[in-house]
Amino acid sequence: MTDLRPAAKPARPFFSSGPCAKPPGYSPDKLATASLGRSHRAKIGKQRLALAIDLMREVLELPDTHRIGIVPGSDTGAFEMAMWTMLGARPVTTLAWESFGEGWVTDAVKQLRLEPTVMRADYGQLPDLDKVDWTNDVLFTWNGTTSGVRVPDGEWIPDDRQGLSFADATSAVFAYDIPWDKIDVATFSWQKVLGGEGGHGVIILGPRAVERLESHTPAWPLPKVFRLVSKGKLTEGVFKGETINTPSMLAVEDAIFALEWAKSVGGLAGLKARCAANAHALDKIVAERDWLGHLAVDSGTRSRTSVCLTVKGADADFIKAFAGLLEKEGAAFDIAGYRDAPAGLRVWCGATVDAADVAALGPWFDWAWAQLTTPAHAA
Repeated sequence: MTDLRPAAKPARPFFSSGPCAKPPGYSPDKLATASLGRSHRAKIGKQRLALAIDLMREVLELPDTHRIGIVPGSDTGAFEMAMWTMLGARPVTTLAWESFGEGWVTDAVKQLRLEPTVMRADYGQLPDLDKVDWTNDVLFTWNGTTSGVRVPDGEWIPDDRQGLSFADATSAVFAYDIPWDKIDVATFSWQKVLGGEGGHGVIILGPRAVERLESHTPAWPLPKVFRLVSKGKLTEGVFKGETINTPSMLAVEDAIFALEWAKSVGGLAGLKARCAANAHALDKIVAERDWLGHLAVDSGTRSRTSVCLTVKGADADFIKAFAGLLEKEGAAFDIAGYRDAPAGLRVWCGATVDAADVAALGPWFDWAWAQLTTPAHAA
């Protein structure tokens, strides 16, 4: 049998779920550099950090009721900052249906020793959201990066909740409508839907979260990089570009480039449309192949960013070989599923990916499948 590789490859074969593809047209020499080599506390440093915050607010269509801060440690640092500073005032419920949600369970149980109510679901499923007790603080991932499952909307979060809602939204912001009146705390990093650089997190606080910070003193000591309150009052400078620790101004400029690009494609509406087009292109590939499927069976809760696929009969070794073939050919990078997830593929369909590149994966998937399953090839 002749080994015929597809004629065309994705122009940008970057499908990693984090760090994700850079925005189309990106080049490091397009970044502003006047802030580099300067103190982040100099006038120019503060201006650029404040600009990044203002652009995030504009593109996210975030109301003035919510504050945005740039904090250390990517999304993980931002979410742990929220947990360490605000939990302990009332009972806690943690929702876990994938690896990162399970990580917050571990923090709540083993680190903070809060004895939370834990609601779990298998990969590809959601817990019963209608059974969440909102007299508790509730921790959840808006979009399960490693399972391809997302919450359908914010309707399950009541307006009259007593507890705070904590949303790890790192692969959801800039891709979905987030009902900010339902969210007390949200966290993300630039490296996901914006295709920015890692190392920096973003925390968004609603008024109820600020009230908690100013009224609640945690029972455990807080490291300096988590401290958002001074003398019982919110440290407002954090939300104006006065970061707790030294940020990478290069990463900040990279994020500013991505946010300006986001505005150029229509802001939030444009980003959502690009995500939807990418997910649709991948859905078409799956529908045309009986050996491919979605880990998230319910289309109403299926991710449009981190799309997780099942491969008929595949184990971890098969997936490693499959992804390796495509990487070697320069047709697709970083498409193996997350290490803790069921064996399968994961294709990032966020806004910085082009739909034509997703569509071009189909023939390459067929080629790799044939290499590994056709006796003449596999022998």
